Amino acid sequence: MSDPLIKRALVSVSDKTGIVDFCRELSSLGVEIFSTGGTLKALQDSGVKAASISEITGFPEIMDGRVKTLHPKIHGGLLAVRDNAAHVAEAVENGIGFIDMVVVNLYPFEATVAKPGVSFEDAIENIDIGGPSMLRSAAKNNESVTVLTDSADYPSVLAEMRSSGGRTTRATRLRLARQVFQLTSRYDSAIARYLTGAEGSAPAAAETMMVKLERELDMRYGENPHQSAGFYTLTDAEGTRSFGDYFEKLHGKELSYNNMLDIAAASGLVEEFRGEDPSVVIIKHTNPCGVAQAPTLVEAWHSAFATDTQAPFGGIIAFNRPLDMETAQAVNGIFTEILIAPSYEEGVLDLLMKKKDRRLLVQKQALPKGGWEFKSTPFGMLVQERDSKIVAREELNVVTKRQPTEEELGDLMFAWKICKHIKSNTILYVKNRRTYGVGAGQMSRVDSSKIARWKASEVNLDLHGSVVASDAFFPFADGLLAAAEAGVTAVIQPGGSIRDNEVIEAADANNLAMVFTGMRHFKH
Repeated sequence: MSDPLIKRALVSVSDKTGIVDFCRELSSLGVEIFSTGGTLKALQDSGVKAASISEITGFPEIMDGRVKTLHPKIHGGLLAVRDNAAHVAEAVENGIGFIDMVVVNLYPFEATVAKPGVSFEDAIENIDIGGPSMLRSAAKNNESVTVLTDSADYPSVLAEMRSSGGRTTRATRLRLARQVFQLTSRYDSAIARYLTGAEGSAPAAAETMMVKLERELDMRYGENPHQSAGFYTLTDAEGTRSFGDYFEKLHGKELSYNNMLDIAAASGLVEEFRGEDPSVVIIKHTNPCGVAQAPTLVEAWHSAFATDTQAPFGGIIAFNRPLDMETAQAVNGIFTEILIAPSYEEGVLDLLMKKKDRRLLVQKQALPKGGWEFKSTPFGMLVQERDSKIVAREELNVVTKRQPTEEELGDLMFAWKICKHIKSNTILYVKNRRTYGVGAGQMSRVDSSKIARWKASEVNLDLHGSVVASDAFFPFADGLLAAAEAGVTAVIQPGGSIRDNEVIEAADANNLAMVFTGMRHFKH
């Protein structure tokens, strides 16, 4: 079938951007325009020749405009297959004229429900019925019908029509049809998300979850150069989250897939210390390799860096305070991939931007604490609540004869905040609100403990007087005894092992204070 000549257009838009000029040129190309409600008025008020949709249907708009285009003379005119003799005969018999173009965008449902205090009734009234129906009919019959949903497409379609005597190409109609189904899919998902949470009806874990992903940033590649990748904004029942909502890149080359994972890890951990004393987090391959708090940011940096003086090279550093010049000069002494801070003091950016490849980010607002996180497998999607819980001091259960001192309690709580951000199995040594040894991601908790002790010895950090945190219970007393041998004085762990009594007895025998949190922090 040859490209059809566009003779009749149906125009009904909520967003009227560019519609008057577009229709004025359609009219100059000999296209007969039919429209509805506010769109019709806007066209006629601007001197564009347009007729009411009622002239096609022979029926008035009724029920406050809820019913105006749901009519056989509309959908028959859109869906008729032009080279099907039976369709053409039925159209003639029923007085149905073909409609060659549809220009429709939908009621602003998402914008409406995003308004503070929007009522359920207002939300329901902004569910478009006729618009999606016309769009779907037109897009289905893209062999014959050109359908537009975005004012950005007006100029190219007009240019094509001018150059071809009022026609569009098959490639254009297919592209526009794809946009229709992408739009209606997102639109329906937004409605479903809203209704799922309407009037407190949202369950803790819904049987069906509607998730929308839209590409926000191109990634050069994934974890490795042979893997393609992108970064997508996420919209689900909790709303929309995007990189641009929370971060602004001020300097440096484009961000990579691995950078994004490290940014998430670094910002997630530094969030634990929002509003607290100056804190510095150093991340390498999503694991913290140094974390510290101190009276000043530069002291915190030196303490965090001292945990591991090799891993921070090429790492990601996050600060919970504006980055000052003294700290910036200290950090500038090593190669780092990314720095993240709530702001940068005067002159700091001039210094740091001298290294052209280093990325500098501003974290604009706090990350969301709750909500769902999604992890894909080759056979489906895992969904879980984000691990945002932390125990308060008063919730700790002291299970040993010796109570922890105030100083030990401070270090234990500091260690527990960090512990949940380290890959399991985790053993973490802390002293004076700074990490002394990090053991991460080992198959055996004993191996993690050995690595943490070895890393501390590599930089001459004395573990005597430190505390130790374990992300899950000690299954045997051997892990705790190894910590005691290293000089640990207090332990924080979830508890819950069938051998808890054995572990508690070992702690008492070594004069250790031990607290149970009753909460595990596995991180796979």
